[in-house]
This record gives sequence, C-alpha cells and structure tokens, in this order.
Amino acid sequence: MTSRNPTIALGVCVTLWLAGCSDDTTAPRSEMAADSPQIAAATAEVAALAAEVRQLAAAAGISPLQRPAPVRPALSLLGQALAFDKELSGNRDISCMTCHLATMATVDGHSTAIGQGATGLGPTRVHPQGKFVHRNAPPLFNLHALTPLTWDGRVFVDAKGVVRTPGAPLRTAQRAVLEFGTLSALPMFPVLSRSEMRADGGNELAAVSDDQPQRTWKFLMRRLGAIPEYRTMFESAYPGQSFDNMDFAHAGNAMGGWIAAVFAFNNSPWDRLLAGNDDALTEVQLRGARAFLTTANCAQCHTGPLFTDGKFHNVAVPQVGPGFGNGPDGRDDFGRMRKTGNPAHQYAFRTPPLRNVELTAPYGHDGAIVSLRSWVDHYSQSDVKLRTYDPSQLEPLLRGTLLSTADAILATRSGKLKKLVLDAQTVDEITEFLKSLTDPGARNLGRFVPTRVPSGLPVDGLP
Repeated sequence: MTSRNPTIALGVCVTLWLAGCSDDTTAPRSEMAADSPQIAAATAEVAALAAEVRQLAAAAGISPLQRPAPVRPALSLLGQALAFDKELSGNRDISCMTCHLATMATVDGHSTAIGQGATGLGPTRVHPQGKFVHRNAPPLFNLHALTPLTWDGRVFVDAKGVVRTPGAPLRTAQRAVLEFGTLSALPMFPVLSRSEMRADGGNELAAVSDDQPQRTWKFLMRRLGAIPEYRTMFESAYPGQSFDNMDFAHAGNAMGGWIAAVFAFNNSPWDRLLAGNDDALTEVQLRGARAFLTTANCAQCHTGPLFTDGKFHNVAVPQVGPGFGNGPDGRDDFGRMRKTGNPAHQYAFRTPPLRNVELTAPYGHDGAIVSLRSWVDHYSQSDVKLRTYDPSQLEPLLRGTLLSTADAILATRSGKLKKLVLDAQTVDEITEFLKSLTDPGARNLGRFVPTRVPSGLPVDGLP
C-alpha cells in the first residue's frame, strides 16, 4: 500500500512531530516581569495561581498522560488501510473513518452519526431517507488509555483482565490476538451494525443473522483475502502467520494499533502547565481550572489523565435522534441500563474524556448540545436546562425527535448535579480552561489520510 506519508505508521513518529509543536509564540511573563513592579506583582500572582491549580489537580488524581508504547510499522500501516477502506462495509459505501473524519478531529459534526447508504462528508453528509445512527460518533483521541469503551461501556475489561464484549462475545483465540486490549476489540463492532456499516440488504454481510457475528467477521476476512495486497500486509503485520489462519480479530487489532499510534496527544497547554510552565495557560484559563477543580467540582467525574473516571452518570441530557430501541416506540436510549439491566442506571452514559474537547462538538451521547459553552452551562441547574431545552439548535432533520422524557431522566439524575449552580463568569472561565486541553497537533489530522487503500475504493477525507 502506498501512503502519502508512510512514516506516520511509526509509533515514535508522532512523538517526534509533537516535540516540535508549540503555540508559545510570546515571551514568557517571567521575561516581562522586570518592566514594572505592577507586572512583577501580576506575574507572581499568576505563578501562585498556577501552583495552586497543579496542587488541586494532583489532589483530584489528574495526572500527566503517558504516551502508548511504539507500534510496529507494518501493523500500523495495515490498521490505517483497514480503517479507511470501504471494503469493510456491507455495500462498500462507508469506512470507519467516514464518521471519524481525520479532517474534523475524528468526529463528523453531527449530533448523531449518519451511517451507510449516505453521501457527503461531515456536516454535508445526508442520507436519502433521512436516517441517522443511534448515537454521537465519539472521538478517537487517546483511546490507548481509556476503558471501558462506547457510551454504554459494552466493550470493557473484567476484574480478571479479560476483554469482554457482551452481545458479540469473542472466542478465547480472538482475545489472544488483542495487543491493545479494548482498543483492539472496538473496531470489530461497527462492521456488525446495520445502520453504521453492514446495511439491511444488498450484500452477503446483510444476509447474515444479527445473532451470528462470527459469520459476519468470517465473510469480511473472505473479502480481504481476495485482495492480494491485503494478504501480504496481514502476513507482514503478523510475522510467521498465514493469512488463512487469521480472523477479524487480527484486523481489529491492527486498527486499534494504528489508532493508538497516531491519535495519542499529550502536548496541550495543560500538559505544559503540569510540567511546570506557569505561562502555559492564560489567567482566565487558570481561574477556570481552579473553578473546575473546586467550585464546580467537575473532577468528581472528570479525573485521571484523560479527565474521565470511566464510570457512568446521568447528567440530564435530553434524548434526540433515532434512539436505541428503548421506550414504548423504540426512540429512547436507556444508556448503561441496556447492559446492566439495573433501573438505577437508566439514562447513564460513560463520562466523556475531555482532552481536545474543544474540537469535538456536538456533545452528549446523542449530541444534543452543540456548543462547548452550552455543554458546560448545562451542568448548572441541569434540571431547568433539561426542561427548557431548545431543539432549534439541532440540524433540521433532528429537531422533531426530542422526547418528552424529562421526568424519567431526572428520576435517575446524578446526585452530584442536583445542587450545582454556576454564574455566567464561572461558566465562561471553565469553558476557556477546557480549551487549554487542546493539543495543537490535533487540530488538523489530514496528514493521517492515505492516498489509496488496497481495495481501490475511494478514500474519504482526502483534500
């Protein structure tokens, strides 16, 4: 396979690239301190605030993010090809990266994704029948450090360290292939979804019963095996193994390895602050960080290096979009309860990680809230925000999908939100702080789009 930039497959290349990244184009405050006593005093005040924020972050368990181990180049190149190849979809009309656009920070700009059968990309993508996928397409940043995966946590590691995938269980031999844990398993599941990739008809994958995931994966490997370039790439990625002895777990593992290699980012202003640079954040961002960690107490759930506790909470997000088959008409989404069966988990979804959150609107499991400031503000008096939600912020086809389920949602709302009230200035400051979690290298990922894939099908995301 020919790639526009073959070196991107190296696990170390991103580190080398990031080492040259910096948006610190102005002189540090410390260099300006000698200009006047007033500036010196202001600089000292900012330094004290920076030190306080570092101390608060440490107390909240928000530590620096470590990069993943290097990924062997052949595996990463295979994963890149598979992630962009529409050969993995039933009707060969969509790839994994169609809904995780590299040019849009690995999201698609829609509240709920638009899957197979559609045309266009990003905000211009439309389905001829106005169909949407059930949930928002989450970003792919730093998934090497995140578990469980998916909004409802259906891809997770159990207490014994075994990767679990309820609904489509993996065989023991398949689990043995997964070098990157849940991240290796994750790409195996969109290909099973009819609305996302498999389609309802018109191909041999669609003809497979929904309760036979292994058969669908087998047919996909048959497709890939008919392309000589893929056979060569698989055997290069897994030295000493024959393609004929591999299954789709090897494909999922390759995609997981590529995602780990290229979408790990830890060079944001926040990272530089943690490393001791008092000038990395603006004063407004520092105040926002302090409010995030104290007044708003966001770190109750947004903790750790990714700003997530990996747990599930009902934060009173209104339900829009097609739903996930729950409720009297199938248009509701019961979230974590779908997996646990526990009514207390109804409408609870995984705490989203916040790194690069500025780039990944809309927000919530169904993208019901379209701007970052509105997402922060939603947490203040969330019951009021839920009851007064204005669907006009949504794209036209989704405006009529809002469910009148406020009472049911509030019945299981997280107790951590029930007394939270933030003034407008605090909301503004927290919003600015969240922007400090953006790594400049994540703003445009077009360099990771290959010029071609082995199937010869069109590649989405090319300039």
